[in-house]
Amino acid sequence: MRAHRRIAGPLVVLLAAGLVACAPALPQTVVPGTEVAVGWSGGFTSVNALASPTPGNIDIAQTIRADFGDVVDGEFVPDESFGAVRIVSEDPFTVRYDLAEPTWSDGIPLDAADLLLGWAGASGLFERDEEGADAGAHAPEIALEVPEVDEFARAIEVTFPQPAIDWQQAVTAPVPAHVAGRRAFGTDDAMEAKQAVIRAIQEADPEALDDLAAVWNEGFALPEKKAIPEDLRLSSGPYLVDRVRDEETGQSVTLVPNPSYRGAVTPQVARIELVPPGSDPAGAIGDRLDIAQVTPVASNRGVIRELERRDFAVQTTHDGTVWAVLLNPAGVFADERARSAFLRALPVRALAEAGGGEWAAAYTATTSMVSAPGSRAYDIVNEDSGFAQTLGTQSDDPALERQSAGVGPGTRVCVLYDRGSEFAAGAFTALRGAAAEAGWGVADCGSDDVDGALAQRGWNAVIARVPIPESPAQIAAQWGTQGRASVTGHADAERDTLIAQLAQTVDVYEARDIRALIESTIVRAALALPIATNPRITIVDRDVTGVTARNGALAPLTYGIVQWAAVK
Repeated sequence: MRAHRRIAGPLVVLLAAGLVACAPALPQTVVPGTEVAVGWSGGFTSVNALASPTPGNIDIAQTIRADFGDVVDGEFVPDESFGAVRIVSEDPFTVRYDLAEPTWSDGIPLDAADLLLGWAGASGLFERDEEGADAGAHAPEIALEVPEVDEFARAIEVTFPQPAIDWQQAVTAPVPAHVAGRRAFGTDDAMEAKQAVIRAIQEADPEALDDLAAVWNEGFALPEKKAIPEDLRLSSGPYLVDRVRDEETGQSVTLVPNPSYRGAVTPQVARIELVPPGSDPAGAIGDRLDIAQVTPVASNRGVIRELERRDFAVQTTHDGTVWAVLLNPAGVFADERARSAFLRALPVRALAEAGGGEWAAAYTATTSMVSAPGSRAYDIVNEDSGFAQTLGTQSDDPALERQSAGVGPGTRVCVLYDRGSEFAAGAFTALRGAAAEAGWGVADCGSDDVDGALAQRGWNAVIARVPIPESPAQIAAQWGTQGRASVTGHADAERDTLIAQLAQTVDVYEARDIRALIESTIVRAALALPIATNPRITIVDRDVTGVTARNGALAPLTYGIVQWAAVK
């Protein structure tokens, strides 16, 4: 156990005195004096994570904001202690967001004003162009009209232009309406400030909306080198931000329990310190750190293995990206048969083992570019996409298949990869050997600037780590005809139609089937050979329990912070 797990006596007295002065008392689950230190490399810049959705802001939002639910492995998990979401009309598609009885940490209840403000932010009402003019007309994706407000029931009803797959998450309460109203309109009374917010949105008052937009976009940013104003420290979640410190090695954030939080599960740890991880976070576990998340590389394998042998918890998840071989459907790979012949010549497991080295077992095999292993959607996609029967089966005679595709022996294939990545460099070595046996002439086109080389499109194939898309918008960005993040640049009208259909599918089972159809268009076009998900290793001290990392890029650790406990 770290020597500073217990908070020093005088600090306990000061903390207790402050809580007595503020009231109410801490939840009974909090164990006084317990502390957990977490290696954290994020940056906390705003308490409005919807307006400023950086990874660091999202990490903190998971601890200081309650919500209708969360997404775990692609599935929405509701939090009924916050409220309920239900469809009240199929045509027009209307959803009711109904709060239970959550409160902000200053004792002001969350109500319809908070939800209406959240709706306005999500719908694009507060977006402004470079001249400050309203740009919301370009982004009102979640509503056809201003929602109906039921102030007595703390609810709003939102009518969407069409059914929306993310209807359960489309509206939340990212910031306190009474703070926004006070800052925008100078109204000190909390209830009057809430009413001012409601009027501004319902009446579409241009001047009032401009004032509110300014607060939404800029008013919740943390001041530089100054104490955080009390109204920006308000929380609806299990923890409060107690202090933020900028240090030479990064930023530190101190979290303490929110006395007003009464969710289904309440905090247990009295103080959580998010601190810079340092150059060797794995080596600091049990001393300076209790929890750390690291990327598995050769240099930390020995340290982490030794921690495992000493009964420290080591969890392997993925970071929301997948390693894959992707092809440029032009030049030598203009024909689908040539693309298929090349991909079927590659032994996927051999690429993963060569890339992963001693960490090869941490790289989870995958057959999908649009779903993640471990999710229910993946099981359907894996079964229905056709990958296993086509690209997932290595050719019995890869040289003959290449020849049948009309590709001559020794045909040059420029393979791009990141020279600085252990995985990419190792996978390239295995790829080059296997492709050579099949008669392909692989050229080493490795680069220290993969993004720049990708844009130049002088490559034929690339070993790349790409995000696993979760939403239809993300799928469109990566695999749509006009996708701004598309690596292959392949156009497919059928795929575009399926992506648009997925965006309007509210039935979870039908959505899985459509996702499988989207994957099948990628498989048929022979554009990509998924290798494995990119692992993330979470290490936890023996004296801390309840830590469960989740897969993906968003708040992979802090999302479950309320479950943590420090064992004495």
